[in-house]
Amino acid sequence: MYLCCIHVLLEFDFHITEYYSLRKFNTPQKKEQQVLKPRIHNYLDWRKYMKALVLSGGKGTRLRPLTFTCAKQLIPVANKPILGYVLDQVAQTKIKKVGIITAPETGQNVEDYVADGSHWKLNVCYIPQEPLGLAHAVKTAKRFLGSDPFVMCLGDNLTGQGLEAFVKKFKKEKLDALIILKEVENPSAFGIAQLDKEGKIVKLVEKPKTPIGNLAIIGTYLFSNKIHQAIEHIKPSLRGELEITDAIQQMIDMGFSVKAEILNSWWLDTGKKDDILSANAKILDEYIHYENKGAVKDSQIEGRVKIEPEAEITNSTIRGPCIIGNNAKIEGSFIGPYTSVGNCSKIINSNVQHCVIQENVTVKDIEHLEDSLIGKNAKVSGSKRNRAIRLHIGDFSEVEV
Repeated sequence: MYLCCIHVLLEFDFHITEYYSLRKFNTPQKKEQQVLKPRIHNYLDWRKYMKALVLSGGKGTRLRPLTFTCAKQLIPVANKPILGYVLDQVAQTKIKKVGIITAPETGQNVEDYVADGSHWKLNVCYIPQEPLGLAHAVKTAKRFLGSDPFVMCLGDNLTGQGLEAFVKKFKKEKLDALIILKEVENPSAFGIAQLDKEGKIVKLVEKPKTPIGNLAIIGTYLFSNKIHQAIEHIKPSLRGELEITDAIQQMIDMGFSVKAEILNSWWLDTGKKDDILSANAKILDEYIHYENKGAVKDSQIEGRVKIEPEAEITNSTIRGPCIIGNNAKIEGSFIGPYTSVGNCSKIINSNVQHCVIQENVTVKDIEHLEDSLIGKNAKVSGSKRNRAIRLHIGDFSEVEV
């Protein structure tokens, strides 16, 4: 009886044959399951051998209590998990082999959502990791990555620019690392890079107290196999983690070719509640157009509103951009701009705007609800009898009244 799924991929392209197995790469295997046959790469199509590593681990402490039961990468914006947008961008590069780093607490949630990756036409494997730093994630995934170059993305970061241009630059210039940067207003909160006139990185500083620039490392990286050599030379930081900034600096010190590319679009790190709301607004603003597949009765639909199948809207006003999920019910309510209402949720006699409301939520008799992130299966109701506030909330919750 095999201990895990055997995932066999055969690719034939000219004289190429690639064969590998193992769905979970750092789970102990029987010897007969660990056979890795030699590979010959066809460099005429480099995407055949370039891989992607998507980080979907971490504990998401800043988003508790939601992340007690859900990976932070699965929190939806515009009714779609953040991780889904990241995989969309990976798929657009034509890279096929993707390793997803997962955390012990939420790994099963990620696997349930992504499954085998066929929705994106990807070949996916899962790599469990204790959260000990981004460089540690690369080290944990070394068996999956082998000697191949790869793009690494954080599963909870969103950008308005795809990965294709970065991948082409990395290959064309034969780089060992390409780090994507973005100008920020608060450089002391990020890892910051200094560049020379040719765009090469000369120095990296994690959250500098003294400003050295405003170009932040956003969480998108492209590496050759030289990154593994660099990681072997670094030590854990003061917080006990193997830092990717230390590994990149080590690559620079070892004389490898490390360049940067500045992102020319928006970037959102969805690590906190307000970040989720900002990402939701940005996605709704850029991608939602008018589409009505539901039932609308005695209601006004204004602007770019997407209404999913089986949704019912009665005696209400919906003002876009916003999205109303499958089988949602809106009765006697106002749904304002930049609001996502999840599948099977109910909004009754309420005024809601600039909110992310997840699946199977009930909001009833609320005079004004805004700037809020509501988790699955929650109930929010008002009382017409008195103005007293009655709460039933879990650990690490936040309430503003």
